Amino acid sequence: MNTTVKVSTLAALALLSAGPPAALQAQQAPMSFFITSVGSGKGGDLGGLEGADRHCQQLATAAGAGNRTWRAYLSNFAAPGTTPVNARDRIGSGPWHNAKGVMVAQNVDDLHSDNAKINKETGLTEKGEVVKGRGDTPNMHDILTGSQMDGKAFPPNINVTCNNWTSSTFGKALVGHHDRQGIADTVYQRSWNSSHMSRACSQEDLVATGGNGLFYCFAAQ
Repeated sequence: MNTTVKVSTLAALALLSAGPPAALQAQQAPMSFFITSVGSGKGGDLGGLEGADRHCQQLATAAGAGNRTWRAYLSNFAAPGTTPVNARDRIGSGPWHNAKGVMVAQNVDDLHSDNAKINKETGLTEKGEVVKGRGDTPNMHDILTGSQMDGKAFPPNINVTCNNWTSSTFGKALVGHHDRQGIADTVYQRSWNSSHMSRACSQEDLVATGGNGLFYCFAAQ
């Protein structure tokens, strides 16, 4: 009996000295990245970058993570009299973890490299839920970004931001595939942030091309 107690005690001490399991450590990392569980309901009209940021902040707050400053991963093209805004410049320096504590990128360069860990399993909503992707009904893998693969805005003659996220009737939206899947196995179809253009900017058009008006949110601070 005493030998059994001693062995059990030693085993417990060994576990304690080894620290918590890796999975538990990951769960303890605060959420700093998510895909919105809902969009604006108005297609590409998000109320501009300010409205999109506010939407991120509200969803994060409802999920208990409102103590951080949240930014939408969206670019603006340089409309006349304005300067471009790059999505990569809006989101802080990382690292970023999803709602389950899994790291999706160490920093901005890592996020925009082949090492980025955003996919269907890790691209969760603020509620920790999986977003439907290719093969699901309905497919909602088109995520609004308006960005090139490097996270920068397109040239000023290319409006793929639904008029800088203020219109559901004008322009198109550049989207990424959060599940990294598409019709063909190409670098664009596998891109989480720059896959193709939507048909147009209304909610119906975004749905028709495989989306739901969702976008990425990152904790900038």
